[in-house]
Amino acid sequence: MEYKVVPGGICAPRGFAAAGVHCGIRKNHTKYDLALIKAEVRCAAAGVYTTNKVCGAPIKVDRAHLADGYAQAILVNSGNANTCAANGVDLAEECCRLVGQALGIPAEDVLPSSTGVIGQPMVIDPFAAGIPAAAAKLASSEQASADAATAIMTTDTHRKEYAIQFTLGGKECTVGAIGKGSGMIAPNMATMLAFYTTDAAVSPAMLQKALKEVVPGTYNQMSVDLDTSTNDTLLIMASGLAGNPEIQEEGEDYRAFVAALTAIAEHMCAEHAGDGEGATHLITCEVTVAPDLKTARAVSRSVVCSNLFKAAVFGRDANWGRILCAIGYTPGDFSIDKVRVWLSSAAGEVYVCENAAYHPYSEEEAAKVLAEHDILVRVDMGLGDVSAKAWGCDLTYDYVKINGDYRT
Repeated sequence: MEYKVVPGGICAPRGFAAAGVHCGIRKNHTKYDLALIKAEVRCAAAGVYTTNKVCGAPIKVDRAHLADGYAQAILVNSGNANTCAANGVDLAEECCRLVGQALGIPAEDVLPSSTGVIGQPMVIDPFAAGIPAAAAKLASSEQASADAATAIMTTDTHRKEYAIQFTLGGKECTVGAIGKGSGMIAPNMATMLAFYTTDAAVSPAMLQKALKEVVPGTYNQMSVDLDTSTNDTLLIMASGLAGNPEIQEEGEDYRAFVAALTAIAEHMCAEHAGDGEGATHLITCEVTVAPDLKTARAVSRSVVCSNLFKAAVFGRDANWGRILCAIGYTPGDFSIDKVRVWLSSAAGEVYVCENAAYHPYSEEEAAKVLAEHDILVRVDMGLGDVSAKAWGCDLTYDYVKINGDYRT
């Protein structure tokens, strides 16, 4: 699918405004901690959430509010996960009521989300002050999207946003996204928050179907530290203001929409993994010539999740044996006899493994390849015609430092 990258993040699609403010959840008054996204019209909406049995109170509210497949606003706070708090659900519902009051929409059309420390008490006061302030600041601009993306950050070192344009039914459509997440990121709806907006017309059922089709090959293929969060959430609202014929069933337009969501999700996954806590490298593993999709995805995940290989990348050590080891312990019935491995980056490529054995290469050249930030591991399994990707990062001293005093 052809698409064009455009500025504006979640405000790039027609009909959306956003804002970010400091409301007082974070002690540092210079940091935004509350984001608001509003649509001009009631939107088709869908969501996918954490697989953790312990889930944040906002997720319970989201599921209830999305029962009819529609929403018009998203509220996100950072600094407190609103998880395992006695009043969590009541507080999330009260936040929705305050947003509804400020925007003149039903509280049931508001989707709340939270990120931050788990198990901390939470009060309504910051929201009571911050929600009207955010509502007053709403704008449809690049800066507004940037403010919202900044407000949802926790240990992220930079904001994450992206938008692309593509064609559906002869109409120009746009999808925009913001996201957060640097730690507690593991496969199974990786540990992050992501909020998508689109002006494409898509029915609620097909919007949910599209998300569930995209997530397994993107967000479920991302890992920083193998810890699945309690608050993982991906929400999307579709305004339909692009004017394309509404997608109500599978077909050419549906496939094009899924391709667009996949493109933006792959970009966001690389952003999350490359900004992993303490990370100095983004590791992408691309598995090709695999016997089936399940095996291809599992093998690529094994490689990016291997602590031994992650540490080797940090040390710029082309220890390809750790890659082969990770492939070998991947569940499944497949042969490793024909496995070939390359390590590549902007500095070049080295062929390190052939038929599951050493292939001569220059350690000096390999060190140059691994000196770059973006590292690609190419694995050819020699068994079929299926491919998959996974995203991860290196394991550094700073990861331990960041998580050693996360609360204090």
